[in-house]
Amino acid sequence: MTLAAERVTRTADGRLILDGVGIDPPPGAMTGLLGPNGSGKSTLLRVLCGVLAPASGVVTLDGRPLGDLRRRDVARRVAVVEQQADTTVELSVADIVRLGRTPHRRAWNPPSAEDERAVRHALERTGLTDRADRSWHTLSGGERQRVQIARALAQEPRELLLDEPTNHLDIQHQHDLLSLVRELEVTSVVALHDLNLAAMYCDHLVVLRRGRVVAAGTPLDVLSEELIADVYGVRVTVTTPDADRRPHIRVLGTLTRERAAAGR
Repeated sequence: MTLAAERVTRTADGRLILDGVGIDPPPGAMTGLLGPNGSGKSTLLRVLCGVLAPASGVVTLDGRPLGDLRRRDVARRVAVVEQQADTTVELSVADIVRLGRTPHRRAWNPPSAEDERAVRHALERTGLTDRADRSWHTLSGGERQRVQIARALAQEPRELLLDEPTNHLDIQHQHDLLSLVRELEVTSVVALHDLNLAAMYCDHLVVLRRGRVVAAGTPLDVLSEELIADVYGVRVTVTTPDADRRPHIRVLGTLTRERAAAGR
């Protein structure tokens, strides 16, 4: 068993953001969380890690309600990579990656040899070893995102939640990052906008629309032309050119423009 949500709702300013959402990521697999802007992806990730509490429903970790667990115990298991992170404090790349060891350390104790080993390994896996002493504030947006991934890896989690981690990355680093996440022996949930990246790297997909789950399953089962038109308002063709039966999506046009043109 691993992280799961059952009938979760969440409101903000009187508006329903999540409406009875259930998600049960396959253990050890990479689950892609899809949906248009405002569909509830970021809110769901924050509920899954315990940063936000559901108005109703329950999030469980190994079958136990998240609210019954100590925050430190949850932090040792679940790592989160937000869309953006910043700090006004002058920190090096290595300093930020060391923050991932916080749940494993006693207060005021210096980093142990095990902590430093985890930090070095995380820097190596994200290609940041040569930037370990660089200041955070001198990094590009893509480099900062990679540092946040390294911090999460230093945490040595069993569950990894990532909120649109490819947003600030070029094509090479998008693929490098998702390949890395796919290779990790963790249960991961990754919010993505790019449907082709999701199809290429994810084992399982969950699609949200207006705070509800409208589809869940393998990429081949979920990414149909009909669903994409219904959820995203675009006309596409879906083909499976690869031997591993991963779908490929080609956008032909937006339905809004086509309907407007037809009405003129």
